[in-house]
Formats: sequence, C-alpha cells, structure tokens
Amino acid sequence: MAQGDIWYVTFGPDKTDEDATSMVRTTRTFKSEVDARLFAMQILAKGWVASAGTLNPHQPKQVIGPSQIEHWADPGLGG
Repeated sequence: MAQGDIWYVTFGPDKTDEDATSMVRTTRTFKSEVDARLFAMQILAKGWVASAGTLNPHQPKQVIGPSQIEHWADPGLGG
C-alpha cells in the first residue's frame, strides 16, 4: 500500500504586504515532515505567513501555528 501525503503547509502573503493583496492563502501537502519543513522554510524566507500540521486521519495529530512555525521549520532553532 502506497503511503499518501500526511503533512500540509498552508501559506500566503502577510496581510500587511500591500503588494500581495491579490494573492490568497494556499495549501500544499507532503509525504514527510522533512519535506514540509523545507518548504515552510522557503515560504518564511519570502516573508510570508505559514502554518502546518498533519492531515486527518494521521495520528498523532499535530498542528503548528504561525507563531511556532519558524521554530518548527528550522532544525537549528531546535524544531
């Protein structure tokens, strides 16, 4: 049985970014936490806002909010 995607990263421009007013939040899914972390780091490097977590029905359920994502995404910060 092939394993499907179990992680997601939802992202979009910071609401205070006037140049990105026409852009909407988007979600990408990933097969591994490592891939999700790498993608989140790319999004954060753009100055955008992101959150992440595991997709249902994957257990244990994990949710990483915008205030925690930088710490989670960067292993150098202990995430």
